[in-house]
Amino acid sequence: MSTTLAGKVAVVTGASSGIGRSIVERYVANGATVVAFARSQAALDELAKAHPGKVLAVAGDVTREADLQRLVKATVEAHGGVDIVVPNAGIARVIGVDDSTAAAFAEQFSVNLYGAAETVRLFLPHIRKGGSVQFITTFLTQVGFPGLAIYSASKAALKSFAQTLAAELAPRGIRVNSIAPGPIATPLWGTVGLPADVLGGVAEKINARLMPGAFGQPEDIAETSVFLASDAAKNIFGQEIVVDGGYTIG
Repeated sequence: MSTTLAGKVAVVTGASSGIGRSIVERYVANGATVVAFARSQAALDELAKAHPGKVLAVAGDVTREADLQRLVKATVEAHGGVDIVVPNAGIARVIGVDDSTAAAFAEQFSVNLYGAAETVRLFLPHIRKGGSVQFITTFLTQVGFPGLAIYSASKAALKSFAQTLAAELAPRGIRVNSIAPGPIATPLWGTVGLPADVLGGVAEKINARLMPGAFGQPEDIAETSVFLASDAAKNIFGQEIVVDGGYTIG
């Protein structure tokens, strides 16, 4: 076990699968104690059971303030404070411009922007000096992808929010940065609302543009997250680290 994050307490939302779960596992492997938050109690219990004494499971929804307040309370009661906050919870839906209604905007912005921002806001009084906040954005803030305008816009807003927050929180000794995943093989890919055969065709086109020739893995993002949370990144503020297999340079 590495000691890169030894003694640090982290909170990760959207922790039950994909990138969030991988971040939890990598943090634990590097010595951190983690409070894992997601809607699936069963998945969280499984994660906690796999890492006894290192993962505290709290179920809830990032769009519900009462749930986030409960997360903060559980974290402070268990650990006194927090060193790392990763508001990873997010959703993506393929929605064309003709169907981009107020309800469609609200669904994705409520999770991807408001849920992430509110998570950090509520934890702010409890983030210790030297702490790290990491938002999860997307490579799609740099390229256009049909049907993902609302999703991309929500993440672009989050990127801007993170940059401004970095300047605001730096005097408090808190670093704020973002990680922008490219195409990553996670359950999120299957929830965008496209039929399996269409998804397969899209994946083939994306793979042809990636330098490794295949989607990245959640662990690729988790390793970047460990670095940003560590003392090795102590002079990095307000940056968006793009981990996209070279997609945006092709």
